[in-house]
Amino acid sequence: MVGLRGFAAGETIQMSENTAEYDRAANQQEWGGGSPDRPRGRSLRPLVGLMPYVKRHSLIVSLAAFFLLLSSLLNVGISLPLRQIDTIDFDNVSASDINSIGIAFVAIAIVWGVSSAIRFYFFSRFGERLSADIRSDVYAHLLGLSPAYFARLRTGEAVSRLTADVTLLDTFFGSTFSMAMRSIVTSIFALGWMMLVSWKLTLMLFVVTPFIVLPVIAIGRRVRKLSVAAQDRIADAASEATETLDAVDLVQAYGMETEREHRFRDAVERSFQAALKRINARSLLTGVIIVLMFGGLSGVIWIGALAVLGGEILLGEFIQFVFLAMIGVGGFATVAEVMGDAMRASGAAQRITEILEERPDIAAPASPVSLPAKSEGRVTLENVTFAYPGAEAPIISGVSIEAKPGELVALVGPSGAGKSTIFRLLLRFFDPQTGSIRLDGIDAREVDPAEWRSRFSYVPQDAPVFSGDAAGNVRFGRMAAGEEEVRAALERAEAWGFLEGRGGLMAEVGSKGKQLSGGERQRIAIARALVRGAPVMLLDEATSALDAANERLVQKALEHAAQGRTSFVIAHRLATVRKADRIVVMDKGRVVEEGDHDSLVRASGLYAELAELQFTSG
Repeated sequence: MVGLRGFAAGETIQMSENTAEYDRAANQQEWGGGSPDRPRGRSLRPLVGLMPYVKRHSLIVSLAAFFLLLSSLLNVGISLPLRQIDTIDFDNVSASDINSIGIAFVAIAIVWGVSSAIRFYFFSRFGERLSADIRSDVYAHLLGLSPAYFARLRTGEAVSRLTADVTLLDTFFGSTFSMAMRSIVTSIFALGWMMLVSWKLTLMLFVVTPFIVLPVIAIGRRVRKLSVAAQDRIADAASEATETLDAVDLVQAYGMETEREHRFRDAVERSFQAALKRINARSLLTGVIIVLMFGGLSGVIWIGALAVLGGEILLGEFIQFVFLAMIGVGGFATVAEVMGDAMRASGAAQRITEILEERPDIAAPASPVSLPAKSEGRVTLENVTFAYPGAEAPIISGVSIEAKPGELVALVGPSGAGKSTIFRLLLRFFDPQTGSIRLDGIDAREVDPAEWRSRFSYVPQDAPVFSGDAAGNVRFGRMAAGEEEVRAALERAEAWGFLEGRGGLMAEVGSKGKQLSGGERQRIAIARALVRGAPVMLLDEATSALDAANERLVQKALEHAAQGRTSFVIAHRLATVRKADRIVVMDKGRVVEEGDHDSLVRASGLYAELAELQFTSG
């Protein structure tokens, strides 16, 4: 048959079908759920969405608020001694008069300083606690999202939101927000006191306020939009770096260091240009704030000075008013100054909220059905049809397969036939559009996905290994496994031989298992599946990375492990296929043949042709 890839010795039929099937759908325009690139607003509203985190730590927030009010009141109260100027006879001033005013200043300053320090401590602590909670919650939420989401959101983008965006929130709530709130409260106190000193002059300030506030709001919105864009470009650069460093061996092997460096530099330059636009807008905001606020204040002081000359206000009252006005307007100037930081934090909050608002495509039903405590392992796919979101055509159509308890079923067929998609459906990464998948007679949709997956062990073709020791990687299958169970699993997976001389269970495997060969990583993954002890095992050509000698040993171990379990294997090598109880041959998303090796060879169909290709190439 033209175009078929055979069972050529050492080769695979599908050439990374996992990637081919999944990425083909990932490149489509539409996926279910929200998009990381959804249009973003231009307000501080996303920060309000973080209120549940504020409520978690209401005591700390309350203490911070109390000392905020106290320090702000004392900040304004330092103007009280100035009022006494009118009571001083400058022709007969005494040292005691000066001392009393000086002592009042010092006393207020000491209490003000202590309360400000305590305020800073509680706000900073709250900022750190808030960022830690958000980072943990976002990470936990990411782990529960469906694979379709991660086809849209690159790993580097997710890491950027976990690190850079949360750090912005930490800085804002731990420092900038404290400064802004102190300035707002101080300004309100100052304005209130100014009303008592001279309500006419204070009303003049209120008249010019709209001419100050409206331009600041307009420019502030522009700053936030540019802040979000700058954060997105930083995330793009992080994604470039993550992808390259994850495949640094391949980059160096193909001599692509310069090309990848240029890609990263381009991404960094785009982030710089986006940041430069934000800086320009924020610089304009700062200049406008200073000109409008202090220009308006200067005008009011001018009028007030004329009022002193006209006897309408006492000199002490005027000096106190000017002092309070400087505090009040300076406070609002500070608030406007940090609006850029607030806009950046709002952009970060929105990007984080977008993740938290995502819902997994596969979720537990309102009243989930419990699987039996002791599962038989009978797996049934009945008339299953499935298309990846946005795909033009189904990847599998009308597939019906039944695996009896303890049976070994091999799935074979050319690349793109739908074999790996069957595994994804069995693991409930997706649900079929039509048909049903049942375990021991219970439909998958009626069960909590976590409980459903607990009945499956899975060995992917390119099995990930995590940094740490060998025992930790095996216990990934079942955290409660004891040392003897872990060692037994490693021995059955033929992995103990190469680990024993490196430290045994405590042998370090390196970042992503880079201290191990491909075959060694595969055997660690097999041990992980064995220690899980699930009634159903899914093997995506688990021996593909092994040499002939080790393949025979691991095949023997897998045969032993499969006893009493229902096993599915995506098979590319004839040695695996021949020992299967039943072989399901797939082509173009359909089951075209089914039977054992001998009967399928006699049938002279697709399987016979694939087998002949392997023998011929061998």
